[in-house]
Amino acid sequence: MVVGLVETAVPAAKSTVSSAVKKPTTLSSDPIINVARGDPTIYEPYWKKMGDRCKVVIAGDEFMSYFCNAMNLCWFLLPELDNAIRTLHRVVGNAMVDDDKFIVVGNGWTQLFHALLYALSSPDMPEPINVVAAAPFYSSYPEETKFLRSELYKWAGDANCYDRDEPYIEVVTSPNNPDGSIRGTVENREGGKAIHDVAYYWPQYAPITSKADHDAMLFTFSKATGHAGTRISWAIVKDKVIAAKMVKFIEVSSIGVSREAQLRAAKVLGFIADDCRNPDVKGENFFEYGRRLMSERWGKLREVGMKSNGVFSLPKYPRDYCKFTGEYTDSNPAFAWLKSKEGLNCENLLRDESKIISRGGPSFGVDSTYTRVSMLSRDVEFELLLERLAAVKGTVNGN
Repeated sequence: MVVGLVETAVPAAKSTVSSAVKKPTTLSSDPIINVARGDPTIYEPYWKKMGDRCKVVIAGDEFMSYFCNAMNLCWFLLPELDNAIRTLHRVVGNAMVDDDKFIVVGNGWTQLFHALLYALSSPDMPEPINVVAAAPFYSSYPEETKFLRSELYKWAGDANCYDRDEPYIEVVTSPNNPDGSIRGTVENREGGKAIHDVAYYWPQYAPITSKADHDAMLFTFSKATGHAGTRISWAIVKDKVIAAKMVKFIEVSSIGVSREAQLRAAKVLGFIADDCRNPDVKGENFFEYGRRLMSERWGKLREVGMKSNGVFSLPKYPRDYCKFTGEYTDSNPAFAWLKSKEGLNCENLLRDESKIISRGGPSFGVDSTYTRVSMLSRDVEFELLLERLAAVKGTVNGN
């Protein structure tokens, strides 16, 4: 059996026991579980329960043109999606989306990140602009920045250690991936620019304390609602020139964004906004459901952590007033940032003792006593994760 899409190879061996009576594989024994990724399958039961309420039907003659609105700066942005994005942000109160802000849609977070790096850099500079982020930073930042070997920008490491008198772009993730902390810029010197990755600034993960109002902000459909396979993300940008350069990047790299995917995103986002605005309707809205589920999972994980005899520990987060819920709430990040006791490689420890695949601290710019574990898997995988973590004794060297 495979859990989390990683399969273990079982060597062939002679046996006197008939294959017809072999003991079946169970969830608690053989499979490796992969919680290194942030695949948000946690939300599948909610959307299954919603049935056809977010169903989209597209006729054969629809969406045949490249263009959605040739008069709009982002000419491939579906008007329905533009409206749904602005409406949901106003309902939740997590971002400023006044009419003078520009919405740029992209094929997932990765394309928009590259579009912003392109838009914030300049071909007239003698050297590529430095890109930094404060450790622990999202593990994809170095890889994505280096991947194209661009002459416009280059990875320059931890923002906490940046001391060059050169232009730079700082990537700020808040709530942070991997550790869930609330962050602002580290560098505030002349010549600096910032990309604010606010993919997890939604009520199920963190209290909504104010409307984010940065020059360039990145949101993604996958983390907001769980629909990772639709591959839709959006940027909220203040500067028209920066937005236009982003649009040009997407035009050249993919000639726009699928209108079918945009329509699905618009339908889902609109459904959530309507549900939040009609509290008299029976049942939980999506954010209430997500916040309850994430809170329950974090409660269970902390119980396991308290019984681990110091083998690993978890961060503590301050309660804050959430303007969306109207009450003080806890942070329930999408990832658990585990720290093992000194002398142990946390990633190796989980792998060798409990067949748990996580993503170790060095990928995030810190030491190997840390590892990141996803909290977004299906229920059966999460329960198995808890079972495995509870069995970790720290007896394996793990180095």
